[in-house]
Amino acid sequence: MPNTTPIRTTDALSHRLSVLTSGPQRDALTTGLRGIEKESLRVTQDGRLAMTPHPRALGSALTHPSLTTDYSEALIELITPAEKDVSVTLEKLDELHRFVYAELGDEILWNNSMPGVLPADDEIPIADYGTSNIGKLKYVYRVGLALRYGRTMQCIAGIHYNYSLNEEVWRLLRADQQSTANAVDFQSERYLALIRNFRRTNWLLMYLFGASPALDRRFLRERAHTLDTFDADTLYRPYATSLRMSDLGYSNTTAQAALHADYDTLPGYLDALAKAVSQPYPPYEAIGTQRDGEWVQINTNVLQIENEFYSTIRPKRVTYPGERPLHALAARGVQYVEVRCMDIDPFEPVGISLETARFLDAYLLVCALDDSAALPPDAYAEANRNFGRVTMEGRKPALELTRDGKTVRMLDWANELFGKIDAAAAALDAIRGGDAHARAVAAQRAKLADVSLTPSARVLQTMRDQKQSFLQFGLAQGIAHAAAFRARPLPAAEAQAFATLAAKSLEEQTKLEREEVGSFDAFVAAYRAYTLNRFSV
Repeated sequence: MPNTTPIRTTDALSHRLSVLTSGPQRDALTTGLRGIEKESLRVTQDGRLAMTPHPRALGSALTHPSLTTDYSEALIELITPAEKDVSVTLEKLDELHRFVYAELGDEILWNNSMPGVLPADDEIPIADYGTSNIGKLKYVYRVGLALRYGRTMQCIAGIHYNYSLNEEVWRLLRADQQSTANAVDFQSERYLALIRNFRRTNWLLMYLFGASPALDRRFLRERAHTLDTFDADTLYRPYATSLRMSDLGYSNTTAQAALHADYDTLPGYLDALAKAVSQPYPPYEAIGTQRDGEWVQINTNVLQIENEFYSTIRPKRVTYPGERPLHALAARGVQYVEVRCMDIDPFEPVGISLETARFLDAYLLVCALDDSAALPPDAYAEANRNFGRVTMEGRKPALELTRDGKTVRMLDWANELFGKIDAAAAALDAIRGGDAHARAVAAQRAKLADVSLTPSARVLQTMRDQKQSFLQFGLAQGIAHAAAFRARPLPAAEAQAFATLAAKSLEEQTKLEREEVGSFDAFVAAYRAYTLNRFSV
């Protein structure tokens, strides 16, 4: 275990920053990897969900490394490579958008987290991955999601930010702390410490970057709600930051509400998720796994697979072909974290700005290096309540949160956090040269003093100024972004490289389907046994 000698939080952060910035390996702090996954619904010119198949020119959603679909056939996902400088990551994301737009015809990408106009729930097309067993498994999993949560919620989109530190960083800290844990276990412990700090403070990201304060009235399907009326077609909350991340969006279901992910130790986390993917849940048992001879769920457990667990952040490890995420973590430890709570920024063509990414790098570095207390059930619940409060009323004047059972003004807590984030930004700038991180942090700090600068406030103000409904706002942004991308087509060589990659992915899917052996029933049985064989519960 690492050295747990009590020291003040700010001292611990300062000390670790000093260790990492003063030695010959100081560049390690700026050579971790950053990747972005951006979801966007394909829509028609009037903001309605596109009912067309995933464009064949974009390749196979099953095998393409950068262009796939998420839940729906219309929910495209653009995935960048992992890069050492997030500015390069964003350049890659821009290139992906330009290639996609060259193949979209009259459709546009909906650049908001909350969807535009959806068809009836059962008419939302589920993503199709072909006839291979793994392709059919991905489809059945989504049919199961539809039965458990409805298809409408699955059309909410976001930005996933993948973050890792160079392994040399963990080696230096392990040596400094004179930890007796092996390198893999120490690295996993520190990533879990990052996650615990993140879970306690991720409400700050909702205030700074939440961009979904309103939605189209039809999204709720006549469900009861507590939203206010913005106009005839739009519902909102006056002080909301992210309805996407509130109880209206990615709320925990009954089955997941009782699932407490243990972020204190990796074995504890693995055990909690392994139980969830192998423990039957009566309402899902009532649905069953097959109807009229067709598979409708992978299983009837709390979670069909570990990725069904909705969380604002996940510990991750790159998997081998056919390997389950839990087994990869158990075998080789945590490699990076996936931040999942970022709304799409409708004012940014690719959905996230470089300034936002630089801030995230400084904030996540604080989460990684600061001391991190355990997150027992009461603290876990407190963190969830704070997060939920900020999603629904984060811009409310004098908003109060709870920290360690005591009331604290959100802005006071935010200013404390900014003191630490400033230090992390300064350290990163000192190594890189320039002041990019400091400027990014200063831009976010300005939002504490002037709430009108937050994306959620800007969305509502734009809608008021332009007399737009949410649908009209989303369309105006999407059409403007589409025009900008189409005005910058890729150079011929780059476009050809993307086309070649798409064609190769189609060939890979065809080969997989042609060489498939064994029945789907047997494949599902083996897939389910894979989890149970490795994680006894």
